[in-house]
Amino acid sequence: MADKDDDMFKPKLGRIRSLGGTRAKTYVNRVLRQISAAGKTGFGTGAASRRFSGYRIGRGNDAMRHRRAGHRLGPSYRRVVIKTRIVKLKGGGIDAARAHLRYIQRDGVSKEHEPGQLYDAAHDEADGKALLERNEGDRHQFRFIVSPEDATELSDLKPFVRDLMASMEEDLGTKLDWVAVDHFNTENPHSHIVLRGKDDLGKDLVIARDYIAYGMRRRASEILTLELGPQTEQELRQKLERQVNQERLTDLDREMVRDAADGVVDARGDPQHPDGRFKQAMRVGRLRVLASRGLAEETAPRRWRLSPQLEDTLRRTGERGDIIKTMHRGLRQVGLDAGASEFSIYDPGDPRAPTVTGRIIDRGLHDELNDGHYILLDAADGRVHYVALDPRQDMDDLPLGAIIEVHPASAGPKPSDRVITEVARQNDGLYSSDAHRAFDPRASSEFVEAHVRRLEALRRANVVRRFPDGSWEVPDDFEDRIETLAQKRARYPGRVVALSFLSLDSQVKAGGATWLDRQLVGKEPAPLRGNRFGVAAADALRQRQDHLMEQGLAERDGQIVRYQRNLLCVLRQRELASAGDKLGKEMGIKYVETQDGGRIEGIYRRPVHLATGKFAIIAKSKEFTLVPWRPVLERQRGNVVGGVMRGSSVSFDFTKKRGIGIG
Repeated sequence: MADKDDDMFKPKLGRIRSLGGTRAKTYVNRVLRQISAAGKTGFGTGAASRRFSGYRIGRGNDAMRHRRAGHRLGPSYRRVVIKTRIVKLKGGGIDAARAHLRYIQRDGVSKEHEPGQLYDAAHDEADGKALLERNEGDRHQFRFIVSPEDATELSDLKPFVRDLMASMEEDLGTKLDWVAVDHFNTENPHSHIVLRGKDDLGKDLVIARDYIAYGMRRRASEILTLELGPQTEQELRQKLERQVNQERLTDLDREMVRDAADGVVDARGDPQHPDGRFKQAMRVGRLRVLASRGLAEETAPRRWRLSPQLEDTLRRTGERGDIIKTMHRGLRQVGLDAGASEFSIYDPGDPRAPTVTGRIIDRGLHDELNDGHYILLDAADGRVHYVALDPRQDMDDLPLGAIIEVHPASAGPKPSDRVITEVARQNDGLYSSDAHRAFDPRASSEFVEAHVRRLEALRRANVVRRFPDGSWEVPDDFEDRIETLAQKRARYPGRVVALSFLSLDSQVKAGGATWLDRQLVGKEPAPLRGNRFGVAAADALRQRQDHLMEQGLAERDGQIVRYQRNLLCVLRQRELASAGDKLGKEMGIKYVETQDGGRIEGIYRRPVHLATGKFAIIAKSKEFTLVPWRPVLERQRGNVVGGVMRGSSVSFDFTKKRGIGIG
């Protein structure tokens, strides 16, 4: 008889929450992602892989059956471009939805250059606030930009949009809760539609991606064609003729790229039909234009090889043209003038991109669907810079006239990333605060905490993973992942710093420590060039000097102006005391000043903008203080925070507290 112990099952227990099963799941997920990238929509091959597609899940699938059966719109149908975004509302999304509604109703978008007016299915004046109230608690929201190709021929976009939404209700089998606003401030009039993500039964509205991608456009095209009539042959020919010399990606280009065999377009055929011959002539004409721009090469009579960079180059050229038009329009609105040589499109991905300082003279959306903003910066280098901003940028920090500084994106790993790599390398791929202190015993708590904050930011970008015990898994290709992340983010500047929320004129007699003051007493003030911002800033500096002398904070000694010692600190303390008294009356509690090295603790209420900068209100039950604001605080709004004042900054500690004192 075998030994009883030989038959016993002896499990080998691993660490709690070990990576054993997770790694396997991660590997499977990687395989599935590779399958998806290769174009598969399910397991297996052939008919089995084509049977299921997530694009058909949701309402509107039945309305798309005739399209999948091969029914297509003819060339005489009028085209409508529709851009779609599905926005998650939970976790602060409702604030973004409120900002989006406010922005699409901004001034100057109507035919009369007045604010946009929301409307819905039954009313020409809809209540956007009521829609947001109904959105409270919703999972998501749909946003559409509908741009009919021949919108200029429509006297009013409202009937078209209402017919489109009524057709969607029929296709989706539910009533829809929506508002819209029409924009006429661009060359192509268009409509913004905000659709609530609930059906008429209060359930989540799930629309098949097939319907979003094709069904809406088809319905819109049918309605527009019914309204204006089919496109005539003459209209079709005129549209093709206009595409021949355009400096952007056209339908002719897309068609040639699609039809090219190994990148070669063969135009040697002689179509029999007159329409075919005309289109062939337009293709040949476009190819010759592309060849003159180095984007195509005639390798044989009537045979052209297209450049591999053709699509990207034409897209960038088209975007640049749109940006130049935006810059001209923005300068005209503020009564300024600039030559083409003074225009600059800020490229944060360029390692030679400088840090630029200037005032915001215009701002708007370069990506209306994703709320991607841009600013026009009249800079101290004498140029006007177009700067595309990260969609997450808080635009309340960048009012018109504000003085800001734009830094290029990081080119690669930061010094802290290299420290993290070394610590993890000596600790089996794991980073922790204790491991860091063992690696560098001289490291202060603030220094270690800064590395933990860096890891937290990288965790949100899926670069590292955090364990419940506070340690971090640092992958072997950690620095390569950071390099890839930096390249993805290079389309936006690495850092936009508000040097002053006030305009130059408002800073002249401001009570706090302004950008003008830092220019006056700084060892290396920003050089001022050009006849716009440079001249205006120099004049404001002279006026600020006179104001400081009137206040007894400076005196003239011949040609030299001498300023009071610690001028910036004096101005800062004066403004904080004044703002603290005013806020104290509003809040009904006392303002207390925090000394350097002093401990602060309380509930973070909200930020306030002062002439000196942006400050956070940290309140207890009977008192509050004002401390320099930092972005990380916004995730702690309404929570207890603590930290230590270090000069003009705060070292925050967000570990959980038992409670706060009565104060």
